[in-house]
Amino acid sequence: MAARQKRVEEPEERSLLAGAVVLVALGGIVLAIVFAASDAAGILVTVAACAAVTWWTVSRPVSDSSATPPPPSQPPLGDVYAVEGDRAREVRRTPGEGYLIFPEIVHTTDPDAVGEVSDR
Repeated sequence: MAARQKRVEEPEERSLLAGAVVLVALGGIVLAIVFAASDAAGILVTVAACAAVTWWTVSRPVSDSSATPPPPSQPPLGDVYAVEGDRAREVRRTPGEGYLIFPEIVHTTDPDAVGEVSDR
């Protein structure tokens, strides 16, 4: 008899979009109450809120993930070519009955090896 395996439940991911929707809804309710009290106060609160959001967006630091990577420490000497190797690095099943085969890429300095690549 096979042993029963416990099912491990993964923690639910928080959605940033859901939090933003709640904040916008609450802000809209507050803004509606202020506009109901006074049109001038509503306009002033709207302008102040837009200024605060703009300041917050501009003052946030930019992540390094979008930065251009630094140049390599040593530039390659001569021409370097990429050719398909003999082994597959990945095989994926397609929705039909076929498979996609992704070959390994091999770097070489031999210019004659480039002509060996064939369309499949």
